[in-house]
Amino acid sequence: MIAKSYGSCIYGINATTITVEVNVDAGVNFYLVGLPDNAVKESEQRIDSALKYYGYRIPGKKIIVNMAPADLRKEGSAYDLTIAIGILVASEQIKAPRLDEYIIMGELSLDGCLKPIKGVLPIAIESRAKGFKGIILPEENAKEAAIVNDLKVYGAENIKQVIDFFNEGKPIKETVVNTREEFYNSVNEYEFDFEDVKGQENTKRALEIAAAGGHNAILIGPPGSGKTMLAKRIPSILPPLTLHESLETTKIHSVAGKILKNTSLITIRPFRAPHHTISDVALVGGGSNPQPGEISLAHNGVLFLDELPEFKRSVLEVMRQPLEDRVVTISRSKMSVEYPTSFMFIAAMNPCPCGYYNHPTIDCTCQNGAVQRYLNKISGPLMDRIDLHVEVIPVDFKQLSEKRKGEKSAVIRERVIKARKIQSERFKDVEGIYCNAQMNTKMVNQYCQLDEQCTERLKTAMKTLGLSARAYDRILKVSRTIADLDNSTDITIQHLSEAINFRSLDRDNWGK
Repeated sequence: MIAKSYGSCIYGINATTITVEVNVDAGVNFYLVGLPDNAVKESEQRIDSALKYYGYRIPGKKIIVNMAPADLRKEGSAYDLTIAIGILVASEQIKAPRLDEYIIMGELSLDGCLKPIKGVLPIAIESRAKGFKGIILPEENAKEAAIVNDLKVYGAENIKQVIDFFNEGKPIKETVVNTREEFYNSVNEYEFDFEDVKGQENTKRALEIAAAGGHNAILIGPPGSGKTMLAKRIPSILPPLTLHESLETTKIHSVAGKILKNTSLITIRPFRAPHHTISDVALVGGGSNPQPGEISLAHNGVLFLDELPEFKRSVLEVMRQPLEDRVVTISRSKMSVEYPTSFMFIAAMNPCPCGYYNHPTIDCTCQNGAVQRYLNKISGPLMDRIDLHVEVIPVDFKQLSEKRKGEKSAVIRERVIKARKIQSERFKDVEGIYCNAQMNTKMVNQYCQLDEQCTERLKTAMKTLGLSARAYDRILKVSRTIADLDNSTDITIQHLSEAINFRSLDRDNWGK
């Protein structure tokens, strides 16, 4: 007898429906075909133990399991439950007249319990798109799948519950989640807040500008000046995730297996801070079975690289294209997958190897030329993609000992949201452009026009400070954002002057 059950496999951040065909016939041996990897092939032992635990068995006959389409590689242990139910139906140990109405996925333990799997959200979305009535999966994944409406989601604890559901009609409790309520009840619940930051008014202002325009920024300062502490608070002043962004972010984290147990939606912007020993594959994604990297896990959020010059040159260079295109394509001989990478890039670094160049009270002990060699570890093309260079000055004792709290993140976020609304209106007719940082040269010329006084001021700054040519467009973009924060239609001399102050590393006397 031939039985068909249905599962799903993940490619990139999307799913494809897999038909598991099981034929039980006269003879002996177990054949698993359809490009399964080793984890799928090992399912025979897990299934055999799980079925015996509940009084069922893999029949001692010739069993052929075909996973179609046969030209797509199947990976992981999530097909255990799909194959097991197919074997039971094909061997007539159970009846399952409604089997074609459900996607069934789950990894089996030896005692028949179901273990959580990856990629549940895209699987649920694909199930609904293909017209399936529902999805049956491990209980710990049910809440994540239940955010997809018009799809019945059943979370089972073990294979016996699934067998009884099909064979005897015993119900499994349906998991129901009010997606909008779940989203809006937990949006903006951030662990860190700017009100805890003492002093650092110039740096906080720079980060507000960066958040308002979607600009990349680098923080330069001595050890202990608060660079990491400030960076961790950036997500709290970014505009709240929209429901669409939340779903998109959740899909990526689901595919990577980063969703916490019994969690449905990611409702706050991601903050990813990989260590400087990270490999290029771990950063951008890839591997023999391509997985999202840190830049994709930071999608719609913040990627923070602390101690930037300590990262390997090759690791930093592979970020250049994703920073520009906001998408990364991972190509392998038999497949090509695409992951979104629209994130805000924040970096931090010491100004020199000893850490105390330009420190107000401690002398730098580096040799001549050491500061410049240290800065040269970061390539020009990467620096081209960083709009703001922010010098972080250590906070003195008087400021640290103040009892008064700083401005709350919620207050700063309101100003950022107002500036983003201006930009949304400005770019409403341009596809793929949402903030000032994404403007191309044509848009810069259109929206960042300077009057005669501003033009002369910028000309003087370029000459006297020795600013490089790459600083020109960056200054104009940042000026536009500062004007938006000020609700000003035109860029004024004050807006331009403030933007010029945030180009420290482009000055020809820096580090000399």
